[in-house]
Amino acid sequence: MSLNSSEEEEGSSYDSADGRYPPCCPSGLVPAKLTIVVGDTHFSEEKMLLVQSCDYFRALYRSGMKECRQDEIHLKCLRARGFFLALAVLRGEKPALDGDDIVEAIECAAFLQVERLTQHLINLTDSDNCLLMYHTAATFGLMELYHAAALFIRNMYTDLEAEVRKSLPSELISYVESLTPSVFVAVGAHVTCGGVETIHAASRTVCYLDETANTWKVLTDLPLEASTSMAGVTALENKLYIIGGVHGLHKQVVDACFCYDVKENSWGRISSPAQLRYNLSLLGVDSHLYAIGGEYERTVMSSVEIYDVKTGRWKFAAHLPRPAAGAACTKAMSRIFVCLWKPMETTEIYEYISRRDEWRLVTTLIRQQSYGHCMVGHRDCLYVMRNGPSDDFLRCLMDCYSLSSGQWTSLPGHFANSKGSLFTAVVRGDSVFTLNRSMTLEYIVEGKNWKPRRQMKGFPRSGSVWTFMLQLPENLMLK
Repeated sequence: MSLNSSEEEEGSSYDSADGRYPPCCPSGLVPAKLTIVVGDTHFSEEKMLLVQSCDYFRALYRSGMKECRQDEIHLKCLRARGFFLALAVLRGEKPALDGDDIVEAIECAAFLQVERLTQHLINLTDSDNCLLMYHTAATFGLMELYHAAALFIRNMYTDLEAEVRKSLPSELISYVESLTPSVFVAVGAHVTCGGVETIHAASRTVCYLDETANTWKVLTDLPLEASTSMAGVTALENKLYIIGGVHGLHKQVVDACFCYDVKENSWGRISSPAQLRYNLSLLGVDSHLYAIGGEYERTVMSSVEIYDVKTGRWKFAAHLPRPAAGAACTKAMSRIFVCLWKPMETTEIYEYISRRDEWRLVTTLIRQQSYGHCMVGHRDCLYVMRNGPSDDFLRCLMDCYSLSSGQWTSLPGHFANSKGSLFTAVVRGDSVFTLNRSMTLEYIVEGKNWKPRRQMKGFPRSGSVWTFMLQLPENLMLK
């Protein structure tokens, strides 16, 4: 097992959100450190870290039981290795797990209800371990991982079906097959109709790729008031969001924001950010939307706002290190990254550290006559797609940055053809879908290399395009 620290947690894991102890535990009676005994192994850990991060300890210290005043607690239902892994994750480390580690980590996450460990397990799910993740999560009742692993298997079913039928019990197979796989969805750049149907209205649609028929089909029409021209568009928790953008000949900023609920097959409005903006980057992570940079009245901005989908409220976050519009951004291992350009020929990658509300430089990529235009995260790697020499946008080159090793690797070959660049990419399982007008190309990610898998129909729209994955109910796909 290797441990890789996330700077987000460094030096801040033990701080209480409000500095107070749980209601049933006056500070004078609660030890600052606890000794946790698991089998024959003793662990010494900050009590507040455990209370904040584990539902088990939170409930224990709210119960008023005698254990609240003890400085040593025995956990008889766990194995030491699993608890060690849980502590590593709570301290901000990102341990890589083998088969035995996975089983013991799932057991611990289920028993202690450690949300961050569960999320780490979801982040680590891949084609090699997804069956083990799924079966073990079912055994211990870790339902969030159970569903995530099942969906991963469903999305990679072509590759995994034989192994699934050989190694999983029938009830687990049935659940996987009951899920609808994620489909490749695209929407082009369109201005508002102004409430009047125009000759362009027919193209104001969100479309998905029917991979069996190899054709694009309409999922839904855009609302008349919505504009995807220079807007922020992203998917989060199986919903599509459109923030900002412009409309009209004078590029007036759109102040309405929209959300498409796939399950309900309906559009609704959400509140707008405090700062109107267009040409922004929009990213969805862990029930939050991040509106990053953009422009307003032709001024490039560095401001960032975060929307909590549970509360329906926006708040300002730390500014970017410098103004940026249309910056490439992605998530990997539940972490948020953005590419910022810096003359000459320098692409800097920053990470947003949510606990500290700050942007931190992760790495720098310097390539002659080239900047990163698209970035996609897969497992613990960031893939940066960039133009070829002399702004040759017909040849897309790619570099991979490993978050674990801190090393850059240049991928061999080009990732476009003479008919257009591939500066959009989205991950499904261990595959990546790229798109231009002439073709949709699926790659399989093996190691750090992208290998072409199959070619399908391109998206027949000009201009900018946004792509993402959504799970569509069967009734929508049958219409």
